Amino acid sequence: MKQTILAMAAFAVMFAACGTKEQTNENKENTITQEKMELKNVNERVNMGAKLYVTPQPALMIATYDAEGNPDVMMAAWGGQYEGNQVCFQLSSHKTTDNLRLNKAFTLSFADARTVAESDYFGIASGRDVKDKVAHVGFHCTKSQNVNAPIIDEYPLAMECKVVELIERENDGAFVVGEIVNAVADPAILTDGKIDIKKLNPLVWDGSSLNYFTIADSVGKAWNSGMKLK
Repeated sequence: MKQTILAMAAFAVMFAACGTKEQTNENKENTITQEKMELKNVNERVNMGAKLYVTPQPALMIATYDAEGNPDVMMAAWGGQYEGNQVCFQLSSHKTTDNLRLNKAFTLSFADARTVAESDYFGIASGRDVKDKVAHVGFHCTKSQNVNAPIIDEYPLAMECKVVELIERENDGAFVVGEIVNAVADPAILTDGKIDIKKLNPLVWDGSSLNYFTIADSVGKAWNSGMKLK
């Protein structure tokens, strides 16, 4: 179904490209008009433009192996849950992108309050420049028994994933969909056999202020708090 949608989108682009020169010029004029359009205010709100990030976002730690079997890990924010047992994220050109193409596998963990410096470093340093970022920060890894990817020992939760879809992008990046084969959790972050978000204490990233935050206390129960308004 996804491939069909992509094919339809590609056909639409080809069809549009076959228009007349007059249509092309008209489209350009419309674009210029839209760019010059003055944005209108809504009540007393402040216009922030069209580039405000959706915030907060998860601080996802993606771990892979390269062609020589060296572990690599990077932080990514553009991602999240895709389906019940799938995750997705968007990457530009990285060593991780190369590794995903090669091995079609990765583990996905979450940066937490204990690992702010190391996790941020994983997002700053390139695996193309540093051969083993994991060892550089004093972290350790264990090979997953279910997919060809490393599990970073210092992150208490890891999802073992296989790549089920990788859509190439013009900048040598990719949009990646991974299927969760298994999740492994340190017992220390569990309560009654379930992941305890307070014990996990994951970081969230705010693209507006460029800061990491931790999650505060619960303020309501999902599918419950709104029942009083029915």
